Amino acid sequence: MTAMDAVPPPEDPPLAEPAYRVFDRAAWAALRASTPLSLTRADIGALRGLNETVSLADVQEIYLPLSRLLNLQVRAARRLAMAQDAFLGHQAAPPPYIIGIAGSVAVGKSTLARVLRAILARWPDHPRVELVTTDGFLHPTKVLEERGLMRRKGFPESYDLKRMLGFLNALKAGEAEVAAPVYSHLKYDIIPGQMQVLRRPDIVIFEGLNVLQHAAGAPVVASDFFDFSVYLDAAISEIEAWYIERFLLLQKIAFPNPDSYFHHYRDLPLEEAKAVARGIWTSINLPNLQQNIQPTRHRARLVLRKGRDHAIEQVWLRRM
Repeated sequence: MTAMDAVPPPEDPPLAEPAYRVFDRAAWAALRASTPLSLTRADIGALRGLNETVSLADVQEIYLPLSRLLNLQVRAARRLAMAQDAFLGHQAAPPPYIIGIAGSVAVGKSTLARVLRAILARWPDHPRVELVTTDGFLHPTKVLEERGLMRRKGFPESYDLKRMLGFLNALKAGEAEVAAPVYSHLKYDIIPGQMQVLRRPDIVIFEGLNVLQHAAGAPVVASDFFDFSVYLDAAISEIEAWYIERFLLLQKIAFPNPDSYFHHYRDLPLEEAKAVARGIWTSINLPNLQQNIQPTRHRARLVLRKGRDHAIEQVWLRRM
């Protein structure tokens, strides 16, 4: 097993290579060892995103080695918690192991999180695995409109950070029941009164754009609560192409719904729809990626680098 030299495209700032061990796909796949395949092709198909192409080979070569690493990490964290309990002279239920997943819009975070959750939940040691997205912690549309932030949605200031940190703190405090707000992508807003309730999960996957951001002067940030973190990476030009492709798919399957926030885009001709999608990307998502999301990449414990076909080509594992 050897690490390979990696040269990111010129448009992307490089990672600090000495801090990471870099694996090509074959070297990473070899770390699967005897981890069994627990998902079927049908399972994988149900977990894919709109324009994602996760394959059985991706699960075998990327996700299973990652699940093995995380299983070892979870066990080690539990042993450490037991050692501290022994020192303190009392025994308590271990807090959930929290995995943060960050990356751009349209890079495939949601699919990564869903597939990883399905695999981790099949390990006998931690069957209760929950997935929570930061979308639920966005301010409601009404608040964003009042503050003039609708075109800054997804930027750090569009989130209810106090509520998000309170949720993560309650999880780590071992509270018996913790609730997160629920977001509707169709309505592009928080669903009033609807909550996702977590009851003593073993693992929580916390997925969102800016989960690794470190605000200057902030006494506590979301990543302080993470036991492990993953950044899903790709060339900016590829992410832009995926975003436009996804917009066009949504125009066909979601925007025709009268309840869709983007219903007014449903009948745009193809070239106009592409222009709108490119405009949204250029004015909102690209600046957010370059200013707030991509700079947090070096803070991740693991970086997964995707190629043009959505397949993960490189794995960067931070040295301990």
